[in-house]
Amino acid sequence: MDPLERKRVGHTSLLVTRLGIGGAPLGNEYRSVTDMEVDATITEAIGRGIRYIDTAPLYGRGRSESRLGRYFATHRKPADLVLSTKVGRILRQEGGAGDQAPLYDYSEEGVRKSFESSLQRLGPDMTIDILYIHDPDEHYQEAISQAYKALAELRATGRVKAIGAGMNQWEMELRFAREGDFDCFLQAGKYTLLDQSADEKFLPYCQEKGIGVIIGAPFGYGVLATDLRHGARPVVSVPAATLERALEIDAVCARHDVPLRAAALQFILAHPAITSVIPGSQTKEEMHENFEMIQYDIPGELWDDLKQEKLIMETAPTP
Repeated sequence: MDPLERKRVGHTSLLVTRLGIGGAPLGNEYRSVTDMEVDATITEAIGRGIRYIDTAPLYGRGRSESRLGRYFATHRKPADLVLSTKVGRILRQEGGAGDQAPLYDYSEEGVRKSFESSLQRLGPDMTIDILYIHDPDEHYQEAISQAYKALAELRATGRVKAIGAGMNQWEMELRFAREGDFDCFLQAGKYTLLDQSADEKFLPYCQEKGIGVIIGAPFGYGVLATDLRHGARPVVSVPAATLERALEIDAVCARHDVPLRAAALQFILAHPAITSVIPGSQTKEEMHENFEMIQYDIPGELWDDLKQEKLIMETAPTP
């Protein structure tokens, strides 16, 4: 697979690379990384040709956006780079150490304020191409009646080119797709080697309607990026059943001499509804490895075995 292949985002004019950057690690979401590490990661990605970066105010309470803004203030921003961020959280000053507390706000005014604040953090030379409603799990009515209206106005006036929602569930995203005019969705966790539930209704609907789907957390929040076959275990706590399934999948990969990370990324990109995959990278070495894994030669027998052992859906598209 070619990580630099371009794919259109829905029916928009935006073209993104199949491999993008998930910006949560740039904000110290999983561990503390230095500005130097962040710069090296972005330089590696941009230098290799990646042209899609996703971020959010929630990632590091503004740190991810600010670091991107700081980086592109001193480095040339590619004209074809696509940037997405999110609304639904307002960062408000808390305490005297510069800390900012994220507060839920899906109102029209809150969305506009969040958008303008993101632009300030990203800097004067940056534009936001895609704007997502971020995790409105308990706020659907306000999100569809107010946040969506504000996003649609920003798109109509040309301030953003595409709008969507980014969530860890697919059921509400399907409601959005049916009730609004959305260009794309960011789906995290529900279409991976561990969980293909989004392919029951959500992905087929998006494919039918020409709505783009970007997949975040492709490694199951780190499980599929762990060296399980050599005894390592995920840093984050996961249910025992999830870990057991990951070990079974990795055992099949080991029989075919295929890295688990390679199978995880290529499986996702094989689905025709998927536009791009955006694993989070904390270092330039991880970014380099993602490139290698997407291009790794995987025998077709691997996918046959995973289906025969009922470790992935029988109907799941494979490379």
